[in-house]
Amino acid sequence: MAFGSSNRYQGQTTMSEINVVPLVDVMLVLLIIFIITAPLLTHSVKIDLPKASSNPNTIQPEHIDFAIRADGSFFWNGEAVTLEQLAPRFTQSAENSPNTELHIRADKNTHYEHVARIMSIAAKAGLTKIGFVTDPTLE
Repeated sequence: MAFGSSNRYQGQTTMSEINVVPLVDVMLVLLIIFIITAPLLTHSVKIDLPKASSNPNTIQPEHIDFAIRADGSFFWNGEAVTLEQLAPRFTQSAENSPNTELHIRADKNTHYEHVARIMSIAAKAGLTKIGFVTDPTLE
């Protein structure tokens, strides 16, 4: 038996596995530390807040109910109007109130040409809020 002999290392191969036991131990310790300290990180003070209820102050802007029938007739808030009367009326409404809304209620058989013409006249007059009124019931 020689002291410097390398016989005992000749039959062994290098270890190619990672020992994960220490890694698991460290992770469990960190997990326990986070579990204990996490509730202490909240600095909230419990107070009883007063309760109040109020309705929002909604002011309905002026709007124009404009109806178009399938035959091409126009109605301004229920009053029959001609195409020539629309431009001055739209301009006057836009000057009186810039937030005036135009609600177009068209018959389902109305040609798109009539609707597009009304929208064009209203936009040129200065009305920017234009919407369509539809029937929500399904057939």
